[in-house]
Amino acid sequence: MARNIGSRYTTHQILGRGSAGTVWLGEGPEGPVAVKLLREDLASDQELVGRFVQERTALLGLDHPRVVKVRDLVVDGNDLALVMDLVRGTDLRTRLDRERRLAPEAAVAIVADVADALAAAHAAGIVHRDVKPENILLDMEGPLGPGGAHPALLTDFGVAKLIDTPGRTKATRIIGTPDYLAPEIVEGLPPRAAVDIYALATVLYELLAGFTPFGGGHPGAVLRRHVTETVVPLPGIPEELWQLIVQCLAKAPASRLRASELAARLKDVLPLLKGIPPLDVDEPDAEPAPETYEEEAYATGAGAGEPGPRRAAVPLVPGASADSNRDTHTSMRVPAPDELSGGPLGTARAPRPAGARRPGSARHKAEAVRKRRITLTIAAVVVAGALGAGGYLASSGDADTPPQDSKQSSLP
Repeated sequence: MARNIGSRYTTHQILGRGSAGTVWLGEGPEGPVAVKLLREDLASDQELVGRFVQERTALLGLDHPRVVKVRDLVVDGNDLALVMDLVRGTDLRTRLDRERRLAPEAAVAIVADVADALAAAHAAGIVHRDVKPENILLDMEGPLGPGGAHPALLTDFGVAKLIDTPGRTKATRIIGTPDYLAPEIVEGLPPRAAVDIYALATVLYELLAGFTPFGGGHPGAVLRRHVTETVVPLPGIPEELWQLIVQCLAKAPASRLRASELAARLKDVLPLLKGIPPLDVDEPDAEPAPETYEEEAYATGAGAGEPGPRRAAVPLVPGASADSNRDTHTSMRVPAPDELSGGPLGTARAPRPAGARRPGSARHKAEAVRKRRITLTIAAVVVAGALGAGGYLASSGDADTPPQDSKQSSLP
């Protein structure tokens, strides 16, 4: 059923649903558009509406071939909407779901496009804050690039910032998608441009490996790994590409490349990737939920502390439904320093060596059980031997009596 959005736009059908709202196929004065209609409870938040209006000039001014352009922001009664260019294609998550991992040349070409988009945004003073495959659209009508990759465009600029208002999120909460959150966000620092570089490097790793470098298990465990663990190397790619990934996944924001530098260096490495097939990489074991992390009950729809899926589909707003394409924002408390370090306050946990099992994984637990059984068996043998020796001494009577006689006296 058609619905008017303001006085200029009409929506016709739903293209997708997210935790912050619904994306509609619409029609405007200049032709087809995509209209992201935010949830009614968000539209009734006057503080959010005020920020929405404040961001209007910045978002409308962001014009780049690799950015899904925001054409208009509509505030009309209970309607709060972003009107954007309509991209004929799919998102990167859908392609990943279908192919699991991409050939390095195609993966790097896509990420280079997104780096170009981020360079333009950062130059305009805009931080995306939620770079992930769901927010990267592939234009199926555009010319094919290196490795047969369709042109990539970054969308959903400003949505995370609009939602993350002081009245809606507390200082002990973080907004973002766990697998792609930079360590400084986990530690409660304000988001700068470097958080987008970290998230994009995580996306590149995922395109190559088929899984994110620090994902798996409960979101709380994922957050801790971002702060404490080192990235596991990927075999089969040129050293130049691997060093780019490592630098952009650095724990210190200042150590990461800027978006323009990343885009240029990715394009430089493209010729080295021609003809390399998708990598053959074993996915790490998923982990159970650690007892030290408890999300709000609304976040999982279950009891706090229960295990979640590998990539938790967690609503951005209490009471919201999970994103139809699986990964959404999450709002969870910032872990305390002792939890991040894996021990008492002030004791840093050493990084997990490459190839070592994470504590709590299925294989780690099986190994622990096996070692415990061996220890108990050895202890039982020692105890049995000690009891046997005690019985032998007791049956020998006086110390002057020869042991041989004591043995003979026990015979019938």
